[in-house]
Amino acid sequence: MTHSLFLPITLGIYYMLRGRARNLWLLGASLVFYGWGEPKFLFVMLASIVSNFLLALWIERSRNTRQARIALTLAVVINIGLLATFKYANFFVDGLNTAAEVLSLRQLVIPAIALPIGISFFTFHALSYVIDVYRGDAAAQRNPFDMALYISLFSQLVAGPIIRYHDIAPQLRNRSVTPAMFGRGVERFIVGLGKKVLIANTLAVPADLIFSLPGEQLTTSVAWLGVLCYTLQIYFDFSGYSDMAIGLGLMFGFRFLENFNYPYISQSVTEFWRRWHISLSTWFRDYLYIPLGGNRVPPWRVYVNLITVFFLCGLWHGASLNFIIWGLYHGTFLVLERMGLSRWLASSWAPVRHIYVLLMVMVSWVFFRAASLPDAWSFLQVMMGHSTASSLEQPLALYLDSGVLLALVIGIVGSTPILPAIKRWCERSPSIGLALGTSAVEVVALGSILTVSSMLLAAGTYNPFIYFRF
Repeated sequence: MTHSLFLPITLGIYYMLRGRARNLWLLGASLVFYGWGEPKFLFVMLASIVSNFLLALWIERSRNTRQARIALTLAVVINIGLLATFKYANFFVDGLNTAAEVLSLRQLVIPAIALPIGISFFTFHALSYVIDVYRGDAAAQRNPFDMALYISLFSQLVAGPIIRYHDIAPQLRNRSVTPAMFGRGVERFIVGLGKKVLIANTLAVPADLIFSLPGEQLTTSVAWLGVLCYTLQIYFDFSGYSDMAIGLGLMFGFRFLENFNYPYISQSVTEFWRRWHISLSTWFRDYLYIPLGGNRVPPWRVYVNLITVFFLCGLWHGASLNFIIWGLYHGTFLVLERMGLSRWLASSWAPVRHIYVLLMVMVSWVFFRAASLPDAWSFLQVMMGHSTASSLEQPLALYLDSGVLLALVIGIVGSTPILPAIKRWCERSPSIGLALGTSAVEVVALGSILTVSSMLLAAGTYNPFIYFRF
């Protein structure tokens, strides 16, 4: 079985089955999908499934007792411990060795620990499950196979969105697919595939080239082009994966919540986080920010809570000072907006608010993308005009071919709700011809996106995976 046959075979057999057999088939397909590359990591995920399944049963049997609190604590320790071991052990040891070098102490040596794909996502899924059971928002799952399917479902396992157990529990027991629902799923999948392959992958080429340049070879205009390309690349890469996951979910009868809502049209950083990676921001809100006190505590505690949440949000993305600073940067602006900046923004001209958000977010992406903290600082200095390079040596035309220009234009337009608004206007038009023409254009566009994307993937064109490392 080749990778290209995995989805059609999985779908075909799924629709030949009925009842619980569908879940068992999806579970088997998901485990094969995850274990395809490195089977050893499959055992890590299975260990997480078994431990959380048993702990949730313990919590439910001991509800509202000290035993339930012990079981929840144990679940949190196991899940965070698993994440810390695989994702942060090397980072912490490097930090300790840096301190040891300064103090002339012996270096600590451990084997390099490989990162299982999607571990941040399935760990948060598991935590969502045990916490929902502890809070009484969901009943503990008695069927271990359904529990395993929730954790391992291949459509959203390696790149999100983060699915809450209480949202999907009823769908694990009972779901159906209508032809219209399946059609919406196919359409959503194709749109996501186009976002990823046609826009994100195209813009990844100049973004990677520019961010790999030493600071002394960067011009200000090239640096801004690089961060613009990356700003659009990461949005269309991640929202494309989310669209594909949501589309695949619909094909199998699952309804996942939206993960992006045009974040680049936001007019405050607070609004940006209501629109960007919604499943992650709401996860932190419901399982960390609110338990810390949320907005129900004195203002200084609210500020501490926000900084804490975004420090951990940055750390969730990666074991690096760059990610930590990225998280603290966003947390700081959320605090500043609560302290009064939001009132000033509310009284400002709308384009000023929009420019403010875009500048703040684009600067933050430098920390997210740069290989190291010194690289990020050097890149930001060039963006601010401190460049010694010559535009003759690094002209913009070196990175701007017709394909990149087209991807930039489509990306800028596609990151706003302009096209959906035009489609809705055409569909509401009293002209039958206009409505039929809109449908015909949509079918041709989807067919073209699928064809071109498939050809590019088959040709082995550049295809980086930004969020798979999380």
